[in-house]
Amino acid sequence: MLITVLSYILYYTIFMFKKKQSYLGVDIGTTSIKVVELQKVGSKPQLINYGYSNEAVDFSEKNLQLDINKAGQILKKVCADIGVKGKQAVAAMPSFSVFSSVLNLSNVGPKEIENAVMLEAKKIIPLDLNEMVLDWKLVNKAGDNPEKGKREKIKDEKKEGNNVSSIKVLLTGAPKSLVNKYIEIFKIAELNLLSLETEMFSLVRSLVGSDPSVIAVVDWGAVNTDIAIIENGLPMFSRSLDTGGIMITKAITKNLRVDFKRAEQFKLDLNTSQNDKDEQPKIVTETISPIINEIKYSFSLFQQENNKKIEKIVLSGGGANLAGLSAYLSSTLNVNVVLGDPWARVSYPLDLKPALEEVGSRMAIAVGLALREVN
Repeated sequence: MLITVLSYILYYTIFMFKKKQSYLGVDIGTTSIKVVELQKVGSKPQLINYGYSNEAVDFSEKNLQLDINKAGQILKKVCADIGVKGKQAVAAMPSFSVFSSVLNLSNVGPKEIENAVMLEAKKIIPLDLNEMVLDWKLVNKAGDNPEKGKREKIKDEKKEGNNVSSIKVLLTGAPKSLVNKYIEIFKIAELNLLSLETEMFSLVRSLVGSDPSVIAVVDWGAVNTDIAIIENGLPMFSRSLDTGGIMITKAITKNLRVDFKRAEQFKLDLNTSQNDKDEQPKIVTETISPIINEIKYSFSLFQQENNKKIEKIVLSGGGANLAGLSAYLSSTLNVNVVLGDPWARVSYPLDLKPALEEVGSRMAIAVGLALREVN
């Protein structure tokens, strides 16, 4: 197996960091594993290590999330190659395998919230709740941090009276079988898995932060694309598509009758020739049109239900690196589109800036996961 690992060990920070706890953000994708190690120094998280693995094969036939032993061994090797210093890790489950919904509850007292959430969960989750791991967070007030913690938030509500007139609850659920797979992967990698969350929360943390605007995050991966609309830091709408950037490579493979590796190189050549133009080759526009149509549909649905306009689109994921994609989407959708910068909330040596910018879009989930523990 050919594994290419990108690693920058910040050697001149070892003495500063040796007594402090560092945390790993681990993004196990369908085709690669990304690792970011952060540590809080002063008031801001600082980068210690980062790296990722990629298999030089046709990714469409591989899925690391389904191969426990393979994923565990690759994760272990990446951590060894980049020289991670910590063992405490946070991981994300793929959005397409996790249920997420915002519940509106009325006339529910603090002691009744949990029962009310469970009743609603039975109505909307099409699986046996005994086979699910459920979590919920109160996000009633504008600007509330959904990670504040439900117990603390309930105490706040009690101060206002015995009944809560109207609240919003973010409900998430993951199959126990999926959770158990992640636990096994981290055991093989000899890491301590502290917590699991959905990929979109990690992206919001690294790319959106505390921005209260209505922002769409489009995570354009290799084989999946996730669309979420964020308001006050909370995903209010989400949609997962089973298509991604690899479809462009497959289209080139078919049209030019070349193998997968050569098609990937042709795609890179397209990137070089396009630069920041708002136009794309026909083979690209035809291939990504289904994704663009789904983005349009999602925006229309959200705006009809909430009467709010999308103010900006933030792109992430390996597919977002396609040259000129931001300009093309901005022109097509008539919305400001930017490539997300997950390093904006992290300190790092300036001489790493070019390299970090190059890999930023693919590392956004891993950065957000590590930030969970150091913020």
